[in-house]
Amino acid sequence: MNQKLSAGFKLRFALAELGFTTIRAILDFYLLYYYTDVAGINPALAGSALLVAKLTWDSVNDPLFGYWSDRTRSRFGRRRIYMLIAALPLALTIWLLFSLPHGLTGAAAFFTVLLTFLLLDTFNTMAGVPYASLIAEVTHDYQERSSLGLYKGGNAVLGYILGAAGITVLVGIFKGAGLDLQHAWSITGAIFGVLMLITLLATTLTIKEPAGLEMEPSSIPPIRSIWLCFKNRPFVLLMLIFMLGSFAFTIQAALLPYLIQYQLGMSDQMSFIMIVSLLTTGIFAIPAKLLADKLNKGPAYAAGMFLGALTFTLAFFFLPRHATPWVYVVAVFIGIAFSTHWVIPYAMMPDVIEYDEKMTGERREGIYYGISNFLTKLAIALGTAVPGWALAWFGYVPNAAQTERALFGIRFFYAMVPALVMLIFLPIAIRFPITRKSHAALRQELESEKSNKQNN
Repeated sequence: MNQKLSAGFKLRFALAELGFTTIRAILDFYLLYYYTDVAGINPALAGSALLVAKLTWDSVNDPLFGYWSDRTRSRFGRRRIYMLIAALPLALTIWLLFSLPHGLTGAAAFFTVLLTFLLLDTFNTMAGVPYASLIAEVTHDYQERSSLGLYKGGNAVLGYILGAAGITVLVGIFKGAGLDLQHAWSITGAIFGVLMLITLLATTLTIKEPAGLEMEPSSIPPIRSIWLCFKNRPFVLLMLIFMLGSFAFTIQAALLPYLIQYQLGMSDQMSFIMIVSLLTTGIFAIPAKLLADKLNKGPAYAAGMFLGALTFTLAFFFLPRHATPWVYVVAVFIGIAFSTHWVIPYAMMPDVIEYDEKMTGERREGIYYGISNFLTKLAIALGTAVPGWALAWFGYVPNAAQTERALFGIRFFYAMVPALVMLIFLPIAIRFPITRKSHAALRQELESEKSNKQNN
């Protein structure tokens, strides 16, 4: 399993990432904005409903689908069968999420947000956890995983551009054609649901899962299976730094539309600002991969977050209260910083799973990616809920001129909160225990044990 993967395989494998990340971009950048400025829902109520979703069913379904896929056998493999089943329901729930009636309040608003998000999350998890698990199975090579992560990261950036910039373009087109705001968002949601369906099926039906030891179902009971994951120290450290990075990214993404519209008065340039930042992330994905090859993955990830913390701090103190070209400079440096976030963690996760293989003697990608998905989505939910609470606390009023207090809250939570989180991130990432050298020794040990089993 140390052979090189073809460019064609990597492209087909990464297609699903395009769909997943397009939807994530819409949720990161516009879900809170949709609830407050389109559906007319109180921001604190919407944020609370999303957090409740994460702390209830979503705290179970990621490890559950991971555990089930570890123990599944089918003619479509143990991962792709779940991707195939979830594809159509996932597309439909994306459309449903952006088709809410306007003006819901109180319990009706809370439970509508909660239930529609839970439906989307269930099918997204059913497809996403098995898909993420495959990257650890298709190759065992340390640098080849970085290469596959680069392909996924490239499609992730493209997906973010499609989601972050494309949704405002499509909504604008449909409004120009005479539709009201609610119907424009609903049709746009349906279009992105179809995109998710096409990309997910394209990957599911054109790649094959590896045969051999990786296909053996796990024999470890479910509770012990989860417990063993948290005895894996590199995994715990990776989850900590990735949750911090995801929280920082999400909170700035959720508040960026508010900053652009109300602080800078540049809502007509919102799509362009996002495109500049995300294109920069895509361009610097290759340098991020090369930096990881040179420094090891943890320190390279830390370098990106340090640049992000510095940029956000300067933005907080120096961005003015009017339109300015300097916002594009900020967008470029934020894009460079987050290029490491979109490439390196994909390559780090398989390495920590092999540390577990040494502990348990089993390949348990599903349960690891299940727990990882849950913790990451929890960080993202907090990154969406916290801005909602902050907007309510600082007196934000949708579609109106904001008070000084509200503008300060938007700016502080957009810039200084992510900066502080990134600074906490740095020492953990710099000291990450799995390096190129230690991973090579681990792979040699695992191959030796596998060879001994086959000879016996």
